[in-house]
Amino acid sequence: MNEDVLNTSVRKFLKTVGVSSQREIEKAVREAVAGGRIKGGETLPAKMTLTVGGIGLAFTIDGAIELE
Repeated sequence: MNEDVLNTSVRKFLKTVGVSSQREIEKAVREAVAGGRIKGGETLPAKMTLTVGGIGLAFTIDGAIELE
């Protein structure tokens, strides 16, 4: 195994996950505010689960998205 290749690949994957996730969250929040489902001042519970096949990894992070 090449540690540099692993590190670069993981970082690239996580960057894609971060950017894509942020866009999707922001879009969904804007749509929820526009649709009246939320007011825009809430704190929303959030959970991210990362799974990697072949090694049995399942890692969950709980957090919150603050709107105000």
